[in-house]
Amino acid sequence: MQTIAALYVETGGSYYGLDDIDCWDEERDARLYPGPYPVVAHPPCQRWGKLWAGQPLWIKRTGERKIKGDDGGCFEAALRDARKWGGVIEHPFGSHAWPHFRLNVPPRTGGWIQADEFGGWTCCVEQGRYGHYARKPTMLLAYGTERPELDWGKSEAKFPQWAIDKHGLAYCKRAGELAFQGGGVDSSPRIHTPPEFRDLLVSMARSV
Repeated sequence: MQTIAALYVETGGSYYGLDDIDCWDEERDARLYPGPYPVVAHPPCQRWGKLWAGQPLWIKRTGERKIKGDDGGCFEAALRDARKWGGVIEHPFGSHAWPHFRLNVPPRTGGWIQADEFGGWTCCVEQGRYGHYARKPTMLLAYGTERPELDWGKSEAKFPQWAIDKHGLAYCKRAGELAFQGGGVDSSPRIHTPPEFRDLLVSMARSV
């Protein structure tokens, strides 16, 4: 079976303990990945998302704002590795990394489109269709892989009944689906890659 490298993954997370997967967590520093295996890359997204500057209350209290794209070069390194060795990168839909690196932004409703002039293809798919508790729309960027037909579409938001009972539906919609699991010192439920989605990405990388 084709070995693949899982880059920027959570220590002890869903990629660990699987055969023929070379895991690179924060301690190993995936920016130093030397090849030669195809990659599944999950570069950190905090500085590329809607709240790239930081939490609004923190900014209001301290005046401190983060720098957009200041991820220590992780996304740039992941892009370099995917183009060189083949594989797939995932990032949240709306990530500023796509326009920053001149990648075409795919439609929210799904379907593969050409990403760039380097043979990349990109799409948007909901991780909620592959086992995540929230919809979690996610962009994929693939080089040299098969491009499978995925479970496309834009779903309606779903919230836990306890949250609706406690806060009301209007509040839940403003807060977003990810607000009701994880957060603070434990973001694992939000960033965890469901096994079904992980297996999809691994199968794409192994098709290189």
